[in-house]
Amino acid sequence: MNFNIEFIGIVAAILTTSGFVPQVYRSLKTKNVSGISLTMYLVLFTGMLFWLYYGILIQSLSIILANIISGLLVFVLIILRLIYKKSD
Repeated sequence: MNFNIEFIGIVAAILTTSGFVPQVYRSLKTKNVSGISLTMYLVLFTGMLFWLYYGILIQSLSIILANIISGLLVFVLIILRLIYKKSD
């Protein structure tokens, strides 16, 4: 794969993946997940699994890394939603 194209993908992956960090941090800090839609995050996580599989098939480092890291962050949000919502 062309290095320049993959570099653009890695920059895009860093920017889009980092968007989940503030939500995870806020949810951990406040234990407030009332604004998080479980259905939306489950669908998003499923989509990320498919993107990860696609990235593996086409051997795209940027797609693989973005979806592993984003998937982990979204998975954490799903777990937090399940744990903290019970205490509401």
